[in-house]
Amino acid sequence: MSDINNKIAYIIAVVNEFSTRFSLTSQQAYRYLDRFKGIDFVDEFYGVEHTQSFEDVVDDLALYCHKNGGALI
Repeated sequence: MSDINNKIAYIIAVVNEFSTRFSLTSQQAYRYLDRFKGIDFVDEFYGVEHTQSFEDVVDDLALYCHKNGGALI
């Protein structure tokens, strides 16, 4: 699998984990993460984030989105 395919698959998995943590649909989680720059965060820091547990990544995302105006924490 190419690097871009790996990144896409990882972002999808992160969105699904985020949706589970906050009892959202995958679509709601994606919209939230997109609106509050979480998708950009995962894309930019993929090199570091994919070495951590999904629990830690979701924690990072929740904090990052909160700093950008999101209400979930």
